[in-house]
Amino acid sequence: MPLTDVEKRGPLTRLLLPPGVGADALPLLAARALRALTDGYMAVLLPAYLLAIGLGTLQVGVIATATMLGSALATLAVGAWGHRVASGRLLRGAALLMAATGVGFAGLTSFWPLLLVAFVGTLNPSSGDVSVFLPLEHARLAGAASGHARTALFARYSLVGALCAAVGALAAALPEWLASRAGVAPVVTLRAMFLLYGAIGLLVWWLYRGMATGAEAGEPTRATAPLGPSRRVVVRLAALFSVDAFAGGLVVNSLMALWLLERFGLSLGQAGAFFFWAGLLSAASQLAAPLVARRIGLLNTMVFTHIPANVCLVLAAWAPSLPVALALLFVRSALSQMDVPTRTAYVMAVVTPAERPAAASFTAVPRSLAAALSPAISGALFAAGFVALPLVACGALKIAYDLALWRGMRGEHLPGE
Repeated sequence: MPLTDVEKRGPLTRLLLPPGVGADALPLLAARALRALTDGYMAVLLPAYLLAIGLGTLQVGVIATATMLGSALATLAVGAWGHRVASGRLLRGAALLMAATGVGFAGLTSFWPLLLVAFVGTLNPSSGDVSVFLPLEHARLAGAASGHARTALFARYSLVGALCAAVGALAAALPEWLASRAGVAPVVTLRAMFLLYGAIGLLVWWLYRGMATGAEAGEPTRATAPLGPSRRVVVRLAALFSVDAFAGGLVVNSLMALWLLERFGLSLGQAGAFFFWAGLLSAASQLAAPLVARRIGLLNTMVFTHIPANVCLVLAAWAPSLPVALALLFVRSALSQMDVPTRTAYVMAVVTPAERPAAASFTAVPRSLAAALSPAISGALFAAGFVALPLVACGALKIAYDLALWRGMRGEHLPGE
């Protein structure tokens, strides 16, 4: 008997790709893994590097804002005009920009040049992917599966990202270790990590280069279009997501690392270990997300796992000791990311297939724009001595978002299923 498509796949491919998903999704998962690896250590090392070259906490927040604002504008351009250009070409261009970003941060030390590179580059100071890669990869992944298989695929995508980001966070201890072994200043090894970031960008470019188009893969080519019949619901979702993203921007990983360094005096290695274990918990929650969604639905999974996570964040801000704060943050990590794959699957299901690239961009853009505003606010609050306020504001705003989302989207028809 001839082998089926599933039987032809190797064990690793069968593990990564759910049944009913095309093999063209595999390079996207591999690229996500590599980018998450770099994001994991960059989120911890970015504030340490900027402080090491003489910048202040306010400038750290401003640079974090610039990275997210630039990503938001690039994502907006993809949403408005990206349907005119092949997604593979856009992904390869973004990978080359990633390589240039690493070189730029490694070679510059002044605030304004670094601010410019942060704005036009791909550096990600947050716990999730907020770059221009996101809508492009989401649109291609959405076309590779449907229904529950699509939710499972997005869960794999988020899981791979969370696991690799966790491993990357451990690499934040490398600069101190290498500096002590080689007898050089820590800033030298910190720069080397930015060069590694650029090298991985070239590897991501190579992965995208080998990715087949729909026609090459023997699949029908789906037409793409700007938003049309789904515009109303996408605009509503975009407005709600912007509240969530603004709140999340107050405690992106770089600023959470800064909070741990300033509040409890953690070393880079200790902060990296925290983000490693937090990342593993996030990965486990994202793996469980499709199972929960099958039982209670995508929307309920997004809302009812998010609220207790944000209660823990508010409590952590006032924790009397490091163990209590870490325990609350770990509980938050086990719950807060369960909405990531379900949110993406929900957006892809609530629009028609032709609108998916535009919907991915137009729901990502407000998230990126809103998140871009808040790191500078947190940096200013840290500089003024209000170190607990960003965490409290983040948790309160996210709870308000959860309640508004649940009330506004109940009973919405899902035409993309």
